[in-house]
Amino acid sequence: MNTTAYDSRKVRRYLLCTFAIAWLMQAGIAWLYYRGLGAFGQLLMAVMMFVPMLSVVLSGQKLEGMGWKPAFRGKVKPILAAWLLPLLLSALGAVLYFAVFPGHFDLSGKALTAGGGAEALAQIEAQGLTYPLYILISVISSLTYAPLMNMFFGAGEEAGWRGFLYPQLKEKYGRKKGWLLGGMIWGMWHWPLIWLIGYEYGTEYPGFPIVGMLLFCVITIALGILCDWLYEKSGIIWIPALFHGAFNAAATIPMAVCDPGAGLLRLLGPAPNGLLAGLPILIFALVIFMKAERHTEEKK
Repeated sequence: MNTTAYDSRKVRRYLLCTFAIAWLMQAGIAWLYYRGLGAFGQLLMAVMMFVPMLSVVLSGQKLEGMGWKPAFRGKVKPILAAWLLPLLLSALGAVLYFAVFPGHFDLSGKALTAGGGAEALAQIEAQGLTYPLYILISVISSLTYAPLMNMFFGAGEEAGWRGFLYPQLKEKYGRKKGWLLGGMIWGMWHWPLIWLIGYEYGTEYPGFPIVGMLLFCVITIALGILCDWLYEKSGIIWIPALFHGAFNAAATIPMAVCDPGAGLLRLLGPAPNGLLAGLPILIFALVIFMKAERHTEEKK
């Protein structure tokens, strides 16, 4: 794990590079979406995940020392946590959301047709699959190969946030403030997409886009704590990258079983970036946060 001393010049360069490049790319993504080229926009969004890693290099910091060499001995618990926790916490959040809003639960495929048209559902049915079976396959994939596939994209972000920025912020401000500040910065990095294309929450909620921007920062603070907690325990950057990839895989499933007419309530869920569906993640992160602070106080 990178434990170099705080370097304000490198931190400033990193932040300038990662925000300038990513925000410019997000403007391009919005342009593609406005012209009906959402598939290309999603591809560019995936490429954007490597901007934090690139920005580490542009800041003058080496990528060495982040724990790139896979090591499994003594790492089974953090690996399993990174692999399984995202789906478990997302499922708990979805159950909570649909318990409060049972009328929003839908297995007819409305969510798929709303996003990809009737042709998308027809293609599934042409393969002999029912929509519930399609959802089950999605769940199985999020437990098996999807986290591993997404992990390589997640590593692009994790090298920048957990590999470089978080250690720097914790060295300068302490663990608590470092986690909070790092999570805020991570959330702000996504702000143009939230504003320009309604990323994560849509555009129909009251207070758009400011409320969505602030709520997303709350979620990224919690996710950042979980990712960095796993990184601290393992010293291997691939483990928070695995968590990141597993979360991205699991987070889409609740939306696939939600009536798209519930758009006004996307600030609450059912995806785990909503305030209600995100409660399991927020509580888990808070427990880690409080235990870490208590441990710090005891050391003093």
